Amino acid sequence: MADAELADRVTNVLERNPYLPHRTLRCEAAEGRVVLKGIVRSYYQKQMAQEMLKSVDGVNEIENQIEVCWL
Repeated sequence: MADAELADRVTNVLERNPYLPHRTLRCEAAEGRVVLKGIVRSYYQKQMAQEMLKSVDGVNEIENQIEVCWL
């Protein structure tokens, strides 16, 4: 699977979740490794984003660099 296709799949999954601020999230994908970046309002949202990607075909490793900002 191409890296761009994997990034598209991950982005689509994140955008379908109404509880995540997908406008502030972005991802990078390379050889099955996905790096999540951005800002969310709670640790729950940070964990939710990561857990959602575990079921995406082609994702072998997830690095969660999402930051939590309560303000």
